[in-house]
Amino acid sequence: MDALLADVIVIIHLIVVIFMIGGVLGVLIGWPLGWRWIRNPWWRCAHIAIMGYIAFNAIRGELCFLTIWEADLRRDAGQIDADDLSFIGRVFRDMLYVEVPQKTLDVIYLVVAGLVLASVLLVRPEFRSRSRKPD
Repeated sequence: MDALLADVIVIIHLIVVIFMIGGVLGVLIGWPLGWRWIRNPWWRCAHIAIMGYIAFNAIRGELCFLTIWEADLRRDAGQIDADDLSFIGRVFRDMLYVEVPQKTLDVIYLVVAGLVLASVLLVRPEFRSRSRKPD
């Protein structure tokens, strides 16, 4: 069961990474093209909150809780080497994790956080107030 949960976590982790990178690209591409969805406040708040967590961890030198949780589950499942992983686990881990020093990743996270912050300032979310209909 631990191995299955670890596979699920690595898939969720990859979805979060795609959401973060795709979100920044979506805003930067959609802004000049006038895409309305990039101003959705729920989506933008989720995007900046997740990026804030990632940047905070980068500054502290900490790993993401998903990385830690997955590693703990894999250890508990006896998946010490890459050969011990399921096919799905191996494929998604290979897509998610790259051989780059953590310090380099932390710099990348902070640069992306800067882009997310700039995108919020340049392309503001639209918070619409609900107006009452006249009686």
